[in-house]
Amino acid sequence: MRSPDGCQQPKAGQSGDSPASVPDFIRATFCDTHGMKIASWNVNSLNVRLPHVLQWLAAAQPDVVALQETKMEDAKFPDTALAEAGYRSVFSGQKTYNGVAILARGLPIEDVQAGIPGFEDDHRRVLAATVGGVRIVDLYVVNGRAVGDPKYEHKLRWLEAVHAWLREEIARHPRLVVLGDFNIAPDDRDVHDPKRWKEKILCSTPERRALQDLLALGLHDSFRLFNDEAGHHSWWDYRTFAFERGLGLRIDLVLVSEALRAGCSRAWIDLEPRGWERASDHTPVLVELA
Repeated sequence: MRSPDGCQQPKAGQSGDSPASVPDFIRATFCDTHGMKIASWNVNSLNVRLPHVLQWLAAAQPDVVALQETKMEDAKFPDTALAEAGYRSVFSGQKTYNGVAILARGLPIEDVQAGIPGFEDDHRRVLAATVGGVRIVDLYVVNGRAVGDPKYEHKLRWLEAVHAWLREEIARHPRLVVLGDFNIAPDDRDVHDPKRWKEKILCSTPERRALQDLLALGLHDSFRLFNDEAGHHSWWDYRTFAFERGLGLRIDLVLVSEALRAGCSRAWIDLEPRGWERASDHTPVLVELA
């Protein structure tokens, strides 16, 4: 489909004003003059969690939000409700599972890309766009089910395809943020019980090596720029009261390029939404560019 400004947007929807309505110099200098708060949140069904999202947007007021696991077709995406809350949106979704979206407050969303170029995949897991001079890549990484499962092998191939694509993206867009549900805990600090999770799905050596390969492109885990401690998590299984017991993993990440690293003033995990009634099993993670 095509956006109002004529930009091709394969398998994605868009709401909001035309980019022509905002002068170039404003778009180019937004981050430098005003800062930008960027967030990622796996909402585990936007249909169920829309009230939470609207409540959180009003309270946290992020400038850009990447959503994962929206679990809805594009025709049902709540772009009108989000626009009333002040957010333009682009989205790529499908019924029942997967689905990604990027929301932006006060600026157009440009140069939208849905999916990994050249990689055959019917699952809607990837969405990229430029907002305020920053290239945003929203990833909902394949879970993989279990080490040795065919879906695990697919996960590793998928990550290889992402790596090849991001190598090109960072060359074209030095101001790059790659964020989302990575379904990988970077190291043992990010796991409540490293012995229990050793070489299990989300924590296996090949998965972690694939993530390190992405970082080697010139990306930095923004949370670790400010905090080296263990015990910080972004996902907790619904079963066994994992959130209440602190049995989580940090698998939701915001990676920033070298060009943005010095401008990072803060990175954090917002635990509050995970405690709400009917909460997603994930909670928002954020970075602020000064």
